Amino acid sequence: MKAPFHSATLALAAIAALCGCGGGSNGNGDAVAQVALANALARAQAPAPAPTPAPPPAAPVVTETAPQPTPCPAAVPTTASCLAGVDSKGAYYLIAKPADWNGKLVLHAHGGPSLDAPTAERATEDLTRWPVMVDAGYAWAGSTFRQGGVEVRAAAEDTERLRGIFRQYVGKPTRTILHGQSWGAGVAAKAAEMFTAETVGETPYDGVLLSSGVLAGGTRSYDFRTDLRVLYQYLCNNHPRPTETQYPLNLGLPAGATMTQANLTARVNECLALNKAAADRTPEQQSRVDTIVNVIKIPASAIQSHINWGTFHYQDISSKRTGNGASPFGNMGVNYIGSADDAALNAGIARYSADPTAYQRFGADTDPTGKIPVPVLSVKWISDPTAFVELDAYFKSVMVQGGSGDRLVQTFTTNGTHSYISGPTYPTLVTALLAWVEQGTKPTPAGIAAACPANEARFGAGCSFDPTYTPAALETRVPARTRPQ
Repeated sequence: MKAPFHSATLALAAIAALCGCGGGSNGNGDAVAQVALANALARAQAPAPAPTPAPPPAAPVVTETAPQPTPCPAAVPTTASCLAGVDSKGAYYLIAKPADWNGKLVLHAHGGPSLDAPTAERATEDLTRWPVMVDAGYAWAGSTFRQGGVEVRAAAEDTERLRGIFRQYVGKPTRTILHGQSWGAGVAAKAAEMFTAETVGETPYDGVLLSSGVLAGGTRSYDFRTDLRVLYQYLCNNHPRPTETQYPLNLGLPAGATMTQANLTARVNECLALNKAAADRTPEQQSRVDTIVNVIKIPASAIQSHINWGTFHYQDISSKRTGNGASPFGNMGVNYIGSADDAALNAGIARYSADPTAYQRFGADTDPTGKIPVPVLSVKWISDPTAFVELDAYFKSVMVQGGSGDRLVQTFTTNGTHSYISGPTYPTLVTALLAWVEQGTKPTPAGIAAACPANEARFGAGCSFDPTYTPAALETRVPARTRPQ
């Protein structure tokens, strides 16, 4: 639209130009007059300046509701006080504060993940497992996360939101240690990358503790479950049965399929008799169990749980997380070894390619980058059948590649379980991590092993650090495969 222009204004400008009024008289009067007239006309026809845009509306400030007092779980010291609430995204959370609080917070990211909708009971279960942190003088806070399912970044956001709730309603801790357990270790590693002094305007976490961690990201940590799923079908052929609709096994289950865990357990026992002692299985059943143990390198006691994850968690991932209903998992290029006839196995086993888009999307959500700006201390039971110790070797390589290798110290124990190693293990690690943060004293595996026994009188027996152990590369446990570029 052209700017409004009054005709009288144009006429006066033209007359002034033609007569040279106010401009003096010279031999170039006509030319000057013509230029002046042209300029006046151009100004008349020029578009009006664009109006200054209104500033965008400010993002709404989310006010988190104050947590309310609640009875602490029975395992927590009786002198502690607890608060519970639901955050603005729908995640339940629980906070415990010892009477003799040392001013430091352990912010917990739980394992799993559960595929069910979150409930307050989940937070109670987590605190019931980790009362040692409260007993050691630390405040503890844990979120259930806003949803069930395999989504790491959302869980990291929920964990960071809880940190803000604690600071607003409980107090500003002198130090905050971010503790991730199992799958939650991947959540904690991702949170430590996402939330830094540059992104939130303050240092949110002073140090990171990763225990029993699934630390190779989604695109590598679960590869062996793909291998298990196709090997199981090769041996048992009942998941799915030949009479049922066939589907790519790397989906876990098709979207909308409603198989129950009880039904899957029944199928596995039908083929492998995992519900029986080895002596009570048929020779064929025991032979299949032995093949899985030797090829996949997991104990028989872990077969059922990993098949469950390779079924129901895979279904969650392929149908809800990848954006295109495809699978990020594949086994192309894998050379399976350890069976009675590897040639027949490799010729007959089903092969799948990971979908490139699904792989990229899942990796962006779950894979670590190794860009953690604060000290990181990890612990892993060497014989962990759920989160292989070789995952830690891969995580170390990622930290080195990401420029954070000097901020990682890894420790390993000879005893424990995946879910909980021992009472004195965790206070020993948190003390060492805080000394690193506050005094610049970088811990060593040998120093941590030497310090642990002093905590047994208070927190029970259970020190079993092996300061000389170094895990082998992940591909020595889980065979290499072709990956999307």
